[in-house]
Amino acid sequence: MQIEMNIKGLMIDPITNMPIIILRDQEGQRILPIWVGVFEANAIALQIENVQTPRPMTHDLLKNIIDDLSAQVERIVVTELKENTFYALTHLRTNGHSIEVDARPSDAIALALRTRSPIFVEEAVIQSARSVESSRESSMDVTRLQKWLEGLSEDELGKYKM
Repeated sequence: MQIEMNIKGLMIDPITNMPIIILRDQEGQRILPIWVGVFEANAIALQIENVQTPRPMTHDLLKNIIDDLSAQVERIVVTELKENTFYALTHLRTNGHSIEVDARPSDAIALALRTRSPIFVEEAVIQSARSVESSRESSMDVTRLQKWLEGLSEDELGKYKM
C-alpha cells in the first residue's frame, strides 16, 4: 500500500551532520527520514524556499523538458530500501501512456516539488526503514534520532532547517 506523504522538514542530522529530508504522512502518524547529499538537499531547499536562480538548475531543466514534451509528473513513489539505499520511481503520463522512471528519492522529490506532484512511500519501505534502524551497530543513536524526529513540533522543525 502506498502512503501519501509531505515534506515536513529539511534539516541537518545532529549526529552525522548530513542533510535529512523528513517525510510525514497526512495524519502525522508515520515519518520517514531520508539522508541525502548536500547538493540534493540544496535543490530541494531552493524549491521549498521559492528561490529563483538566474539559470535553470538540473531539476528545473528536467521539469522544463517534461513540460515541453507535453508530459505530466503524476506522482513519485519511494518504492524500496535495499542495503540502506532508498529507491524511487517517477510516474509520468504522456500521450495517454504511463511511464515509470527510476530515480533517486532526492531527485524525485526535487522534481515533485517543482511540478506540485504528490509524494508517496510504500508502506513496506517505512517498515523496512524501522527494522534497518533497529539492527544497525549505532542503533542507540538511530533510535534516539528517530524518537527525536517523531517528537518535533511544526515550530521546532523550522528551527533545524538547513
